[in-house]
Amino acid sequence: MKTLIIASRFCGPPTSANGGYFVGMVALLASRRVSVRLLKPPPLDSEFAVKELPDDGLQVLSGADPIGEAHPASLELEVRPAPEYLEAVEASRRYAGFRSHHFPTCFVCGTQRARGDGLRIFAGPLPARGMVAAPWVPDASLDRGDGKVSPEFMSAALDCPGYYAVAPDDRMMLLAELTAQVDRLVHVGSSCTVVGWHVGSAGRKHEAGTAIFDGNGVLCAKARALWIEPRATNVTAV
Repeated sequence: MKTLIIASRFCGPPTSANGGYFVGMVALLASRRVSVRLLKPPPLDSEFAVKELPDDGLQVLSGADPIGEAHPASLELEVRPAPEYLEAVEASRRYAGFRSHHFPTCFVCGTQRARGDGLRIFAGPLPARGMVAAPWVPDASLDRGDGKVSPEFMSAALDCPGYYAVAPDDRMMLLAELTAQVDRLVHVGSSCTVVGWHVGSAGRKHEAGTAIFDGNGVLCAKARALWIEPRATNVTAV
């Protein structure tokens, strides 16, 4: 049976994994495109058992407790045109997380993470384009060994901009499901642009699209996410 451990560096909230990174690690184990549903906050520095399912999916277990499930999936998503890199830089100045942040140590979007530690993807609004956008220059710690960013970090980068696309008022939401497609790995040190946009909502459920473009404006990765507003306020996952 395969196993999986999420190191504390890759947190969302302080005590559980960033959802996009968790999805990326599960997708690596699946070796195919999957839709990953997060059933409970994945604890950090704990060994998970990964069980194969009959449909070629995977179940992630903490002891006997299911934490997440992955199932083979296609991804239907119309990606919006990329803004110019400098537009993304300007948008990031309006990042809502600079005013207040539910999880300021989040690996992807936390304002308290230093360069070379967190991804520091600060997606701010571009109202005229109906999206949020952020610049992203991947650092050397993300290198898979050939000068390109490891795919699990691409998946992580596709996470938090979706939240800011569907929660401009910064209401609490949890990442429930993410389907990511990485077509091309970006290079370490390249000037990338990450965007997110609102796809649709129904009650407490909100869908977002996200995408990563390289320095030439070429689409490299995209994802569709389901975010859910919790009924309670004492939540511990993104």
